[in-house]
Amino acid sequence: MVKLTPPMGWNSWNTFGNDINEQMILEMADFMVERGFLEKGYEYLVIDDCWSLRERDHDGKLVADPEKFPHGMKYVADYVHEKGLKFGMYSCAGNLTCAGYPASFEHEFVDAATFAEWGVDFLKYDYCYHSSIIPGKYLYRRMGTALANCGRDILFSACSWGADQTHEWIKETGAHMWRSTGDVNDSWQSIVDLTKQQDAILPFAGVGCFNDMDMLVVGMYGKGNVALTGMNDTQYKSHMSIWAVMGSPLMMGADIRSLTPAAYDIMTNEELIAIDQDPACRQVCKLEGIWNVADNIRIYYRALANGDLALGLFNLTGEKTSIRLNLDELGLPMSTGKTLRLHEVWGAEEDNTVTNGTMTKKLEAYDCLVYRASVVDLKY
Repeated sequence: MVKLTPPMGWNSWNTFGNDINEQMILEMADFMVERGFLEKGYEYLVIDDCWSLRERDHDGKLVADPEKFPHGMKYVADYVHEKGLKFGMYSCAGNLTCAGYPASFEHEFVDAATFAEWGVDFLKYDYCYHSSIIPGKYLYRRMGTALANCGRDILFSACSWGADQTHEWIKETGAHMWRSTGDVNDSWQSIVDLTKQQDAILPFAGVGCFNDMDMLVVGMYGKGNVALTGMNDTQYKSHMSIWAVMGSPLMMGADIRSLTPAAYDIMTNEELIAIDQDPACRQVCKLEGIWNVADNIRIYYRALANGDLALGLFNLTGEKTSIRLNLDELGLPMSTGKTLRLHEVWGAEEDNTVTNGTMTKKLEAYDCLVYRASVVDLKY
């Protein structure tokens, strides 16, 4: 299979960790459809770690924990599919998963066949307890080959945390998306750290193998498995915007059954999702801005398929600031006779046209402005 746009869905880990069960997963499937998440593009429902028994069966196969999943995984997959969703599961390239359950090292083909038999459409493949003498690229090649030969299209989500220079070799494994970061947590500092980690690897994403900045924590508000300080809605809006402008997969992690209206609106902003899902999937570029903007003031640009430009302006600090950008950086000096018409996707301002070849914008603490900008004639 070839995945043409960044995958979208929901994953159990951020909120529930080990506390997963069949009933909760079925309810989540119901809710993803009833609240319109599937319609917005969130199609994968993924069960993360802690779903299996602690040992394989006598045939060497993984077994779903019968207390957590009394009807088995095929039943869950069928239910998810009946809702129009796709079903995802989790394993790991080591002897054990990160939570200490049996993983897929030297069982790659058996496990890939098992997942195919169950009706799995997505495999998150972690990197805990892996061999210290076998390079990671070989471990991920094994599972990539196993999935490609299991008889079912299964999206391969490689979760090696960016370790061992993942960006240099991950495409050769057959992965459709790859984690470039360590684990996210529900704090503003985590969002800042993961954002800055992208600087050196921006060229290594694209159609078929997407750079995954980890799952969304929008709407967690300090509750759940990866909760820490929590964030406010402005910070969640910026978090979602960074992920979308970067073209990262969008995998929700909050308990979507109890989202606040603000969190729901953030994760279902159609114009922002359209930027994330732009079919060209072109490389993101970090701009310098006028006077070399500070490290905690970020400007990102991405050329979109229809000739528009996505522009994201981000204030990662707790202080109000101004951002200035010369359109020369976008290939639009005034000598071209062109400028930009700006449409802000969060509705923070009315549509406006850049004059004198320079954008000047003010941003509140932790806030952002995200534009879908169209090229128009310069009028004097």
